[in-house]
Amino acid sequence: MVPDDVTVAMIKDRLSRPDCEAGAVLDGFPRTPAQAEALEIMLQDFNGQVDVVPFITAGEDVLIERLSGRWTCRANGGHVFNEKTNPPKIDKKCDFDGSELYQRDDDKPETVKNRIKVYFEQTSPLISYYRDHGKLVEIDGTQSIDQVTDDLLVALKK
Repeated sequence: MVPDDVTVAMIKDRLSRPDCEAGAVLDGFPRTPAQAEALEIMLQDFNGQVDVVPFITAGEDVLIERLSGRWTCRANGGHVFNEKTNPPKIDKKCDFDGSELYQRDDDKPETVKNRIKVYFEQTSPLISYYRDHGKLVEIDGTQSIDQVTDDLLVALKK
């Protein structure tokens, strides 16, 4: 975990670049109400604001199943498979280059459960924060990938 002041400074530096003048999509920030408040103050410097916060919902059991089913190519970390939704043709072998697939430590069930616990402790208060500010748009994450994508794109156009 990086201290908030460092994280906020990094985000501010990134948002100050010309390619962010029209806006930006932030993923993984803010993670706490304190960071959300810092973001609001920071965006005032750019005459900007948070327009929408998509919140993709799914039950804890679904999240554990999806995240703990993820396997990554040892040769190319961009080749990612899932035991249920995108299995490799040959067990534990990458479809693209035949390399071994492995499970990263942060994708193991015990780590996933801990990540979800930390989320509920630290990040879930943002749901109320952005709902109270009229920015939250909930998207049912148990739908098909295509439907979630469509709903996300609609939310971002608001």
